[in-house]
Amino acid sequence: MTRMSGAMAILQSLMGHGVDTIFGLPGGQLDHFFDAMYKEGDKVRFIGTRHEQGAAYMAFGYARSTGRPSVYTVVPGPGLLNTTAAICTAYACNSPVMCLTGQIPSTSIGKGIGELHELPDQLATMKTLTKWAARIDHPAQAPALVAEAFAQMTNGRQRPVELEMAMDIMGMDSDVTAFAPYAPAPLLPDPDAILEAVKLIGKAKYPMIYVGGGALDASPQVQLLAEMLGAPVVSFRSGRGVVSDDHPLGFTLPAGHRIWPKVDLVIGIGSRMVEPLLHWGTDSNLKVLRIDTDPVEITRFHRPDVAILSDATLALAALLPVLDRTLGKPADRADEFAAVKASVLADIQKVQPQMSYLNVLREELPRDGIFCDEITQCGFTSWYGFPVYEPRQHINCSYQGTLGYGFATALGVKVAHPDKPVISIAGDGGFMFTMQELATAVQYNIGLKTIIFNSNSFTNVQRQQREWFGNRIIGSDLHNPDFVKMAESFGAAGYRAETPEELRAVIRRALAEPGPAIIEVPVPNTMATPWEFIMMPQNRGVTA
Repeated sequence: MTRMSGAMAILQSLMGHGVDTIFGLPGGQLDHFFDAMYKEGDKVRFIGTRHEQGAAYMAFGYARSTGRPSVYTVVPGPGLLNTTAAICTAYACNSPVMCLTGQIPSTSIGKGIGELHELPDQLATMKTLTKWAARIDHPAQAPALVAEAFAQMTNGRQRPVELEMAMDIMGMDSDVTAFAPYAPAPLLPDPDAILEAVKLIGKAKYPMIYVGGGALDASPQVQLLAEMLGAPVVSFRSGRGVVSDDHPLGFTLPAGHRIWPKVDLVIGIGSRMVEPLLHWGTDSNLKVLRIDTDPVEITRFHRPDVAILSDATLALAALLPVLDRTLGKPADRADEFAAVKASVLADIQKVQPQMSYLNVLREELPRDGIFCDEITQCGFTSWYGFPVYEPRQHINCSYQGTLGYGFATALGVKVAHPDKPVISIAGDGGFMFTMQELATAVQYNIGLKTIIFNSNSFTNVQRQQREWFGNRIIGSDLHNPDFVKMAESFGAAGYRAETPEELRAVIRRALAEPGPAIIEVPVPNTMATPWEFIMMPQNRGVTA
């Protein structure tokens, strides 16, 4: 038992769970917590941002690219609300992000007297946006509640949480007993479900594996399963890189769509499986096996023939030895699959100029580099047009579609991976959401390289206005600064590239330099639609 403040009790508990980096902004209700961080400055690194949303996105990028819990801290009320888009994004991406926020004085909570930064019911608000939220009402409670927060973030389906403490409780000294760090409990598969899965797999003639974010940590096991079955592994956004795109069985979404009518068993691993089961169609010839940690997700819109409620790694560890003993040699479809992949690769080249730029980026980004997308034309195209070789090398915002998330998120990725090259792409519209974080990048020497594809428009919106609304353009034309001069004014490197080959030369130069860089690439606002290879039509049976 040690005497310490509420703020120090929180910080010591966070460090006990392995936290060494915290993103955020200071403010009155957090003064004691920031003083605690100052005192422990040799053990925890603080990255101060220029806007609360930047702090939350950076924490999201840190968690998304590592799979480890991350923490950001902001003042309550408006500061907290400024981070909610990032929280929603972390929720969609199953990312373990902790929002640590202050509160008004404990004696005023719930009274509506108009304290600085007061919300009607902050805790209730956050419970609607996170997996779990709680208030620490006494310093002695901090170790247990921090441990519970980590349990909620990391057990089962990983998602964001919120912890708050009133400003006076943060400053209160009390005897505090340390609490053992939470260790995730393994979710072991039901042996009967494993046996049922073996039977189902044994009957399949044309299996396919469909992976999502829940398979990221099971990459070797998924590849072994794929090779054992001769089954292609299809990924969309969150599952990119579980099996490398240059592996013969690594399939992008459009490649998976082309073989879907032939598939008689789909094995979903850590995926919502929206595209095949909701959009491509199912019929009586299709069997479904799902592996997931979330019992609700497994049966949300389609009841599988066999469900294994388990962590993907543990489920496959149980499944693979049995299959190895019982399965024969799989059908040889190497030529067929190579032809499908080649056909898709040829077809998507018409998505221009996006593919020309993405081809250059893939060629110049080292194999261990990380690519961060944005809600922009090149970002959409990258979901199938940018080869990914390892898990967590393609950072995206999943179904949330959070315009403007990309730049600040990529800064968090680079903070987590200082020794790896990280490239962020953005449109001119999305970049402006968090452009002020370029100051953060310069201040902390975060060596992110960001490419802004500048069309002076919200291009996707403008395309829809042209095609769906008789060319009635409203709100989608944009006025922008000179991004090169803007970068230089912040103290970052600024470049402009007019063609893919010019971009190649600039990327090489930027990657060779240590600091942050902005590269502006002018593009037309009439780029080819990327959606033909994403929103693909039903091609069998019925849709849910």
